[in-house]
Amino acid sequence: MSTDDRGPGPEPTAPTGVPPVRVPLRVVVVDDHAMFRTGVKAEIGRSVQVVGEAADVESAVATVLATRPDVVLLDVHLPGGGGTEVLRRVHEKAADQRFLALSVSDAAEDVIGVIRAGARGYVTKSINGAELVDAIARVAEGDAVFSPRLAGFVLDAFSGAIDVASVDEDLDRLSVREREVLRLIARGYAYKEVAKELFISVKTVETHVSSVLRKLQLSNRHQLTRWATDRRLV
Repeated sequence: MSTDDRGPGPEPTAPTGVPPVRVPLRVVVVDDHAMFRTGVKAEIGRSVQVVGEAADVESAVATVLATRPDVVLLDVHLPGGGGTEVLRRVHEKAADQRFLALSVSDAAEDVIGVIRAGARGYVTKSINGAELVDAIARVAEGDAVFSPRLAGFVLDAFSGAIDVASVDEDLDRLSVREREVLRLIARGYAYKEVAKELFISVKTVETHVSSVLRKLQLSNRHQLTRWATDRRLV
């Protein structure tokens, strides 16, 4: 029998023991600090493909909808409305887009706010590169990912241990700067330390503290600290 009469041979197969080729996950990095975005890209760039970046709400929405990445790394505090606004606007047109919040904030209202808005996870900026790549992969696969301490906030919110509506209502009375002062004071910072941290004067710190106490109907710094602690804001 000639070679031509033998019919087609078996389909070629990949050599045994060779893992399948994996396409890198596509990621967009959203943060208003250019140096932080550069650092994140340097940390994760060998493991994922960074297909875009943005510094505010408008550019974030446009970039995410144009590139449709596997995962968006999203900061909570952004010019133009914050991370929740990015989530809301993107999900209006791409409901299946997956987001992982990556923020310096570990305050309960920030964590709960972005999760309620549709993020699949929340990790803080103390995370290392390998952990971040793992978190991205897990979110891309549909898992929910949280730093250990932050997971407790979410569980408490769903169990009713934290009155989320009350927290939101009270905090809505405060400006962004007043919230920053509130957290630092509640963490035990002296007025001079708060001033140094926020690059404002001691007199301005005193003004903000007085305003916070008045809006929350509290009498002193001790009550303010307990109020913030009870709501897991520090």
